[in-house]
Amino acid sequence: MINRKRTYRLYCEHGLQVRTRRRKRLIRSRTPMPLPDCPNQRWSMDFVSDPLASGRRFRVLNIVDDFSRVCVGQLADTFISGRRLARFLGEIAQQCALPARLFAIMGRS
Repeated sequence: MINRKRTYRLYCEHGLQVRTRRRKRLIRSRTPMPLPDCPNQRWSMDFVSDPLASGRRFRVLNIVDDFSRVCVGQLADTFISGRRLARFLGEIAQQCALPARLFAIMGRS
């Protein structure tokens, strides 16, 4: 097995052209997400994490109302399971009505 970076370097040293495979992407138009026009219409969820001194990850789930930009709830722990998240959403539903849509923001933090 030869490293692709080494192969590329050797080809460049000898003046040869290296064929690199391009990743095929699906071409489709993106439709913009409609903006909410009243509070409690759409919420966004996002995880934030940071390492502790012990090496474990400390995670915080933030739930924000997209119209009013109010933080509806925060859940902080070293491990947040799906059941724990569902229970937390149930607790929020007892305090105020759940929105029509709930979006999870995908990204690395």
